[in-house]
Amino acid sequence: MFKNRLANIMFIILITLTLIGALILVLYTQFFQETDASGEPTIEEILKVSVETEEITTNLLSNHIIRTKFVIQLDNKKAKSEFEKRDFQVNNIIIQELSDMKESDFRGSEGIEKLEERLRKALNEIMQEGEVVNVYMNQRVIQ
Repeated sequence: MFKNRLANIMFIILITLTLIGALILVLYTQFFQETDASGEPTIEEILKVSVETEEITTNLLSNHIIRTKFVIQLDNKKAKSEFEKRDFQVNNIIIQELSDMKESDFRGSEGIEKLEERLRKALNEIMQEGEVVNVYMNQRVIQ
């Protein structure tokens, strides 16, 4: 290769170190970094962008009283900040949705899922910075 033997040895050592470095980089990225293949957020990430409402008590259409709390998951921290500022609007939307429901609408999981979806859509209408990903009914007492 080169006429100088020292230059050949240095060149071989340089190539060997480069290959070892590349091998270490590939192994590190493949085996030691945690990657989430499904793309689903972890529970810690969900908690960072979730807001729990205060306890809300209101009348239902069927003259029953409901006391409830919700946990609302948003898509980013800016949305969470905006959502916290809009708490009076959120409470108003929740009360309006609950006031249109009867006690029988809460029987079974389908009624609760429908309410959560209606709330998600209604809350997304007022959001500007982000969006509501999920609404979870955290507490429910009907009297």
